[in-house]
Amino acid sequence: MNTILAQAEAAVVQTGITGNIASAAGLIAAAIAVGMIGTKAAEAVGRNPGASGKILVQSILGMALAEGLGLLALFLAK
Repeated sequence: MNTILAQAEAAVVQTGITGNIASAAGLIAAAIAVGMIGTKAAEAVGRNPGASGKILVQSILGMALAEGLGLLALFLAK
């Protein structure tokens, strides 16, 4: 098993796609996180419309942090 992983790693390093896969994974995770935050915020407003202002602020902060981590993954992966 270890030899198969070593061969796969050598093939990835030779083609130079290591950073691309890491940055894509980070950006996909950020997109999923933003979608989940939006979904949960919409559900929370549906349950308690009176708290929509507080929910909006918290969800915008969460989305900004998720996008920031996605950008870090994009720039640090290379």
